[in-house]
Amino acid sequence: MGMRTTFMVQTFEIHRKRLRPGNRDVTPTENGALKRAEAIAGRMPGAAALRIVADDETGELESATILGQFGDVPEDFVEQVSGG
Repeated sequence: MGMRTTFMVQTFEIHRKRLRPGNRDVTPTENGALKRAEAIAGRMPGAAALRIVADDETGELESATILGQFGDVPEDFVEQVSGG
């Protein structure tokens, strides 16, 4: 059972005056995810950089960590990521 770490950027867009998740983009490094999220937030309402650790074989989620938030991110995003 090997664990795989994935870094990704979750974008947010406004739909009917509410923030909602947009596209997700996988990046090769933590630093790359942070830089990309910050750059995307300059042209979209917001973005967050995440570290996802999951079982390589089953896909079972071990942990999800928000590395950084830029621009507007929904208030309940932290709870959604942490499973709360």
